[in-house]
Amino acid sequence: MSQYDCIIVGSGIAALATAAEICEKMSVLVITKGSIRDSNSSLAQGGVAATISKRDHWKAHFEDTCYAGRFHNLPEAVELLVQQGKLDIEQLIQNGMTFDKDANGHIHLGMEGAHQQPRILHAGGDATGRKLIQFFIERVNKNVTIMEHTMVTDIHVVDNRALGVWISGENQQERYISGKHIVLATGGCGAIFDVTSNSPFVTGDGLAMAYRAGASLVDLEFTQFHPTLLYIEGTCKGLVSEAVRGEGAVLVDDEGRRIMKGLHPLEDLAPRDVVARTIQKVRADGREVYLDISMISQFSERFPTITKLVSNAGLSLDRKKIPVAPGMHFLMGGIRTDLFGRTSVERLYAVGEVACTGVHGANRLASNSLLEGLVFAKQLANVLRQPTRDSNEKFKENNKYVMKTLHLPKKMEIQQIMSRYVGIERDETGLRKALHFFEQYVNQTSFFQCNVKRFTKEEVELLNMVTVGWLITKAALKRTESRGGHFRTDYPNEVSHWLQKRIPSSLKQQLEVS
Repeated sequence: MSQYDCIIVGSGIAALATAAEICEKMSVLVITKGSIRDSNSSLAQGGVAATISKRDHWKAHFEDTCYAGRFHNLPEAVELLVQQGKLDIEQLIQNGMTFDKDANGHIHLGMEGAHQQPRILHAGGDATGRKLIQFFIERVNKNVTIMEHTMVTDIHVVDNRALGVWISGENQQERYISGKHIVLATGGCGAIFDVTSNSPFVTGDGLAMAYRAGASLVDLEFTQFHPTLLYIEGTCKGLVSEAVRGEGAVLVDDEGRRIMKGLHPLEDLAPRDVVARTIQKVRADGREVYLDISMISQFSERFPTITKLVSNAGLSLDRKKIPVAPGMHFLMGGIRTDLFGRTSVERLYAVGEVACTGVHGANRLASNSLLEGLVFAKQLANVLRQPTRDSNEKFKENNKYVMKTLHLPKKMEIQQIMSRYVGIERDETGLRKALHFFEQYVNQTSFFQCNVKRFTKEEVELLNMVTVGWLITKAALKRTESRGGHFRTDYPNEVSHWLQKRIPSSLKQQLEVS
């Protein structure tokens, strides 16, 4: 087919959950840059947060989400997430999704950073994302066309309406596919940094395409760095889930001193931005940082994915210490959407990490990302299922495409610039250096009106990385305060009053009313 009711770009939890909701009544095409399992969702170890315990309440989950997000969150988005999330998880279980249970046969609920209560569900120990992806693949397999190893290079927009996408397959052949609805579920942009937990395919493509299409983007300065990536001899070997600290592990330096002791009321389970900056400072002083797991019995059974990761890296767990360092993990900002995934471009939607509903604020609460994908996929599906007038518009080549060639940097250069100047800690001097680097490429005539059909997939990826790096840097320069995932060393003290309070009175009043 060359025309579909809905084209979904991406293959993570948000993409597949959306497809599962609509595929019985609509023709759906899922296009993914790698294989169907090459997504950040598949790599997710920690779990999915939900208030299914009788001792827990959605208001507590709401409060924790806003506290982690430094109260930059949109309250109605958070309320939707935590209330609907509980129902969606319960529905998943009824539909056959299995989560880990304790010795009494009850679902095991783990603890993670900045949560007041144990509310994290896991599947396969630390393989929750992989198990959820497999569950949804089985649900959509017969009803959805899946196109793997294919890159969507651009969105075709006429008069602010998305009409289709350009794709490039393994043979580099360009092809146009039209769709009544175009959904971006491409994840964030972790791979534009040199140390990241993300899949190497996650290079900000959805963000860049949406920008070229004229969609609004917001809050791009808020980038979350996960505190504990397995880090050996200057190389990231993968993610070590926060659930390890939830089970009691603590962060120590190479002399065995606990680095979070006394620095935050939650110590090793403090919000991720606090822990990541602390580890960064210890490492900057020339000391190594480790996760001390000596207090966790049967670690290999509880965390089989991490155990395999450590083994593949050539380390033994007999020492009971795992070397860690922070790395880019999650983008809180993204394509601005409403609570139903609608962007500022008609019939162009965004869901999951690539979207920004305001639910995460300035810093995402641990294990809210898989939940976000599930909840907002259903929200989006409610819109996609509504009857729409068929568009009779025929394809028109957009005459704005004028540039045939572009001067682009190497991928490693982009990653090094982002990590050095737009990383865990930022200041005006470094950000201006990054901006100068990007503007030597962005300022080329008609950079954003280039005809990507003339480029290879590798060139389009570089174009996207430059675009997103430039946008994040500009946003980071503009926000002269420290909040959540955006920390300015030249404005360091403004974060302190967000740390002192748990929830503002205005939100307390709203919760009491509801």
